[in-house]
Amino acid sequence: MSTPDWQGKRVTVAGLGVSGIPAAKVLHGLGAVVTVVNDGDDERSRTQAAELEAQGITVRLGDGATLPEGTELIVTAPGWQPDKPLFLAAAAAGVEIWGDVELAWRLRGPDAAPWLAVTGTNGKTTTVRMLASILEAAGLRTAAVGNIGVSLLDAVAGDETYDVLAVELSSYQLHWAPSLRAHSAVVLNLAPDHIDWHGSMEAYAADKGRVYEGNSVACVYNVADKATEDLVREADVEEGCRAIGFTLGSPGPSQLGVVEGLLVDRAFVDNRQEQAQELAEVADVNPPAPHNIANALAAAALARAYGVPAAAVRDGLRAFRPDPHRIEKVADIDSVAWIDDSKATNTHAAEASLASYDPIVWIAGGLAKGATFDELVEKSAKRLRGVVLVGADRALIREALARHAPEVPVVDLDRTDTGAMSAAVREAAQLARPGDTVLLAPACASMDMFANYNKRGEAFADAVRALAAERA
Repeated sequence: MSTPDWQGKRVTVAGLGVSGIPAAKVLHGLGAVVTVVNDGDDERSRTQAAELEAQGITVRLGDGATLPEGTELIVTAPGWQPDKPLFLAAAAAGVEIWGDVELAWRLRGPDAAPWLAVTGTNGKTTTVRMLASILEAAGLRTAAVGNIGVSLLDAVAGDETYDVLAVELSSYQLHWAPSLRAHSAVVLNLAPDHIDWHGSMEAYAADKGRVYEGNSVACVYNVADKATEDLVREADVEEGCRAIGFTLGSPGPSQLGVVEGLLVDRAFVDNRQEQAQELAEVADVNPPAPHNIANALAAAALARAYGVPAAAVRDGLRAFRPDPHRIEKVADIDSVAWIDDSKATNTHAAEASLASYDPIVWIAGGLAKGATFDELVEKSAKRLRGVVLVGADRALIREALARHAPEVPVVDLDRTDTGAMSAAVREAAQLARPGDTVLLAPACASMDMFANYNKRGEAFADAVRALAAERA
């Protein structure tokens, strides 16, 4: 949309923060009359508001429910729920609602870089960063953007130019992005998450599936997760767009998979019925845990859909370094490995983490967010040497353990203070034997005890290093 389209347009931006502030600034720069509304009215919000007001943007703090008079469009932060009074009032008034992703999509120029989009319950950030690393290895100007790294609005409206963008999208962002049309996209997996926001698993899946709408080259799905393939079947795509699967097994035609320790491509080759292209070795994936190999295959599929050569897939995976707190080894102490996967904030992520080690002393617990743990415990029971539980909703995990793994020793720490992590590490050390892995994979959110999963992981790592120093 050109600048004249925005001149004098009355736009309400819902929410300060990482998406609201850039949206307000970009819209104001295009000539829109911008009002920012925000539920909070704390010191940080007032500081942010003062910065925007100095530029001529109106900010209303402590009043995120009332629709400003004359509003022609709302641009919302992704986390604001669809049933908020502001949005109900907008619907009644016939006012359109966009998210920051939708705004960025609409602001693209005629020669804008295509988007390779990644969503799913778990693995999004790792996959997007792997994808960006592969694209860079191919000599392409790219960035990891969206729910990670560079702001999408900055990528679209800034001075930097790109050949292609690796875009992480949450279900929240996709909900508010009705016109998004990616070059190619993947839904990595689907498991119950954010159901309180979406209202049902069906609604959550439908919002994830929006990433496939209008794809022009490839819709990439997880062969092991039929729900992702079902979303591809339901999508309205451009003619010629292909369904491409990824699997940890041997791939069929139009799939990427694993054969004898190699990542191979039977999708983007001349004769996919009879030929396969070696892309990389499993050992090139860091770390080579099963779910991370799946992430690498998904990233490779999107890169290959864009035309990236096989050698760049290998070089990009070799260059990739995972973010902290994602199956990150902290130390080896007395032949026991200590692994920080604090990012495993739901049962699906914890299941993948637990499947990577055996035997395990598992540290778990936190805020369950409505999750149940029977299936996770049942699948993982044979791997468990012992369990240490912390956090507000630990009883839910303890009860699942009693039902499905009654023989596994459980230490229930009746604490939710930050010092509980140090106690959990010491209890885990008592349970562990040489050759075991002590794994922090909480299967829960962190906010009952910590500001975020990063702080939780740091507390775990600090406690492990303190233990190592004592035993040195």
